[in-house]
Amino acid sequence: MPSQIPVRRDGDAVVVAPEGDMDAVTSPALAEVLDGLLTAEEPPRGIVIDFAKVSFCDSRCIGVLVQSYRQARDRGIGLAVAAPQRTVHRLFVIAGIDQVITIEDDPEDAREAVLAGTGT
Repeated sequence: MPSQIPVRRDGDAVVVAPEGDMDAVTSPALAEVLDGLLTAEEPPRGIVIDFAKVSFCDSRCIGVLVQSYRQARDRGIGLAVAAPQRTVHRLFVIAGIDQVITIEDDPEDAREAVLAGTGT
């Protein structure tokens, strides 16, 4: 089943923009998109996951983010989350992933962070 998650190139970075609820049903599609980018023969220098249109995120989604972060770090690719809504950001803080993964309010700041190497 092909993913319906929008992906666009922004210079040396790629922006992945999931929408709606990211839960046990939808998180595997995000994992598939991120894995495809991270294992590409010529991967991007950085990946920004734009959460502006994500209204809910559960533990499965957090697991996908952490796994993708580790994979990116191991390959020298910057990875950051951008623009999470307030309730999603609060979950990230509670889960502690804000201590591991760069989270920026502005997608452009996240893009700059991943390309500068601070998104890893």
